[in-house]
Amino acid sequence: MLLYLFITCVPFFLFLKSLISLNKPLPPWATDMRLLSSPWLFFKGLSFLAKSHLTKRPNNNNNNNICSSSTLPFSPIPSRMSLKRKALTSKVENVEDNTEEKTSVLDLPELALDCILERLPPDALCSMAGVCTSLRERCMSDRLWEKHMNQKWGNIIGQAAYREWQWQIASKADLGNLKQGKQKGLMRILSLNWPFSWIRSKVDDYNNSSSTKPRSPLPVDSIMAWYLALETGKFCFPAQVYNRENGHVGFMLSCYDAQISYDPRTDTFQARYPPHGRRAVAIESGVPWERLRAPPVDTPPHDLHISDCLHELRPGDHIEIQWRRNKEFPYGWWYGVVGHLESCDRNENYCRCHDSDTLVLEFNQYTPGSRWRHTTVNRKDHREEGNEVDGFYGGIRKLNTEEEILTWRQLWPTETLE
Repeated sequence: MLLYLFITCVPFFLFLKSLISLNKPLPPWATDMRLLSSPWLFFKGLSFLAKSHLTKRPNNNNNNNICSSSTLPFSPIPSRMSLKRKALTSKVENVEDNTEEKTSVLDLPELALDCILERLPPDALCSMAGVCTSLRERCMSDRLWEKHMNQKWGNIIGQAAYREWQWQIASKADLGNLKQGKQKGLMRILSLNWPFSWIRSKVDDYNNSSSTKPRSPLPVDSIMAWYLALETGKFCFPAQVYNRENGHVGFMLSCYDAQISYDPRTDTFQARYPPHGRRAVAIESGVPWERLRAPPVDTPPHDLHISDCLHELRPGDHIEIQWRRNKEFPYGWWYGVVGHLESCDRNENYCRCHDSDTLVLEFNQYTPGSRWRHTTVNRKDHREEGNEVDGFYGGIRKLNTEEEILTWRQLWPTETLE
């Protein structure tokens, strides 16, 4: 038996000795065996076993001692289970190391992440929305985009523009429902002449092909969608334009309704004025931001505004009044101030113009003596007043903020109008 063991193991250790002499890398299991550095230890232990086997009587106790690790001059070979345990431990350590190295912005606290997103400009929010699903939902929040909408578009977007946007959303939804209804009706017609299985297979093929197309995750009714539609010029909305048609002399210090679209290439707007009388649609390009505003009152351009400030107006108050050339024209808002009656000496201590039913309106951009210089209206029973020669005066609104008054003063003509 010993001879058989000797013949079997000698070639194996000769091979290991040759690897050591050639300085070749050892197999990974070699370091655990702790035998490769001194192969002669194996032979020494083997001779020790043979000697004890020949000199001592075989009994159970001796056999147990021979097999114990204390009688052997080398460490026992690790079991297969211990090797697996070491490998598993190393893998767990590697996973923990990799986990510690990888960090994400989503690991930040909720408050910190919200503060970061609130400070991002619109283009950065759009980029962040394409990172992952969680950031896309956060970056498309109406709370974030409402701030950007108010900062950039708040001065020219009003209730009329919002209604226009809602109408477009509803029309798109109705169009989608109409298309689905037409498809269902076509299915009913085809089912009368074609086998249902053939029709079903064609519909399934279409659905499978269409489902592979990328779908926009952006809700059409979100503020982000509205903002992007404005930025790209795809959404035309109603607004008002100061000094229409490039400051034409006939429209100085006036503000007219128009359909506005943004041109991102020039950072200006295109205005389309509605037709009136025999005049076709007028289009004006290159309108700057400072010549636009949201309609201050929710009154269509052809309707008379109901005045609610006539009894509180005093000389020196700044106002806007509706005016149109004839009944076919839309109203425009014209800037003016409240003046004194001819019988008043303009002394503030003795002025009683505010007690009179007659209200004097002055338009000081025109020269004294011009028929457009001033007009009068009745406080108690004010309706549209005028004629085909001087035009028709409509509703009046009082300017209550310095910002509105300053805007009109900045648009004041360089020369007095006739």
